[in-house]
Amino acid sequence: MALRNAVLAALLDGEASGYDLAKGFDASVANFWMATPQQLYRELDRMESDGLIEARLVQQVRRPNKRLFSLTEAGRQALRDFTAELPRPTAIRDELMVKVHAMDEGDPDAVRAAITERLEWARAKLARYDRLRDRLLDGRTEQEHLAHAERVGPYLTLMRGRAFEQENVTWAEQALHVLEQRTGVSR
Repeated sequence: MALRNAVLAALLDGEASGYDLAKGFDASVANFWMATPQQLYRELDRMESDGLIEARLVQQVRRPNKRLFSLTEAGRQALRDFTAELPRPTAIRDELMVKVHAMDEGDPDAVRAAITERLEWARAKLARYDRLRDRLLDGRTEQEHLAHAERVGPYLTLMRGRAFEQENVTWAEQALHVLEQRTGVSR
């Protein structure tokens, strides 16, 4: 999947500046796609020149002017075409898993610290996802939201991201427990 597809999907929520997209990426699509602000800005320029998005300049008095991006009909069509394609299965590419696999010949304390960091990161992401879920639900039950919300895709991807981070928490806690049992060193 190209970054442009994730940007097109993010713009379904409406017009946004590059800054808003970069900030919103962390809240809306970070559960399934990561990009640096630099990557995002380069892609926005390419997408604009390809006619997938358009930008309008907003004059600001005490701040630099900003460009607000929105989908064009060509961008909406590109997104429809993308959603019609069969997805390829994903593969896990996780540097921490390589380190865990090799830890018996490496530095178990460094790997333990990396697992602890992953655990803290996953717990923090779960907390952010829970806040986002509360905002999306806006006092409704999940069933009410799914039955009546204008768009359900953001909620469904949020739930997938939440499940992923919950599994990271479960795995990290189990891995740390095993290491504690084997070495007698607690977290």
